[in-house]
Amino acid sequence: MSIAICFTFLKIYTMKKGLFLFAVIVLTSHWLSAQSSAEEEVRRLSAAKWQWMADKNTDSLNLLFDEKSMFVHMGGSWGKTQELKVIKEGTIWYKKAEVYSVIINQIGNTVILLNELDLTAVVGGNDVINPFMVTEVYVKENGQWKLARDKMITEQYKKALDENQKKLDSMSNVAKP
Repeated sequence: MSIAICFTFLKIYTMKKGLFLFAVIVLTSHWLSAQSSAEEEVRRLSAAKWQWMADKNTDSLNLLFDEKSMFVHMGGSWGKTQELKVIKEGTIWYKKAEVYSVIINQIGNTVILLNELDLTAVVGGNDVINPFMVTEVYVKENGQWKLARDKMITEQYKKALDENQKKLDSMSNVAKP
């Protein structure tokens, strides 16, 4: 009789363990699916943003940019109103962004997108092409993704930052008296 009870408990334990693992798998796959769909949605928004900038479509950009958004460029940094003015007036015309690398990370309701791209722009009446690393930060509020931060740095600037970091790292490895 005691062997039968042990087998019954073992059977129940195994069944509960299996149900628990099944629940974990279902919840994890649902979470990953939601995360990847958010990342894909932001990837599409970013591509649309570059096209809207090329088309000088400030109406669509106005809806995308959060009221408190910040933009960092080689020539300075400013908020939403100034960025829309720069685009509308053509002070900088973002003609074409050729994106060749995208890394996306999601943290809660925030998605951080890192683009490596070549940007063709018209600045001061001259066509220029520059390689950039662009960090875009999107935050989802009230069911809508909003661009909160857009930071563009040149490849040369990135290389300088990397070199400075190496120097700092080597200094921290020096034995102290």
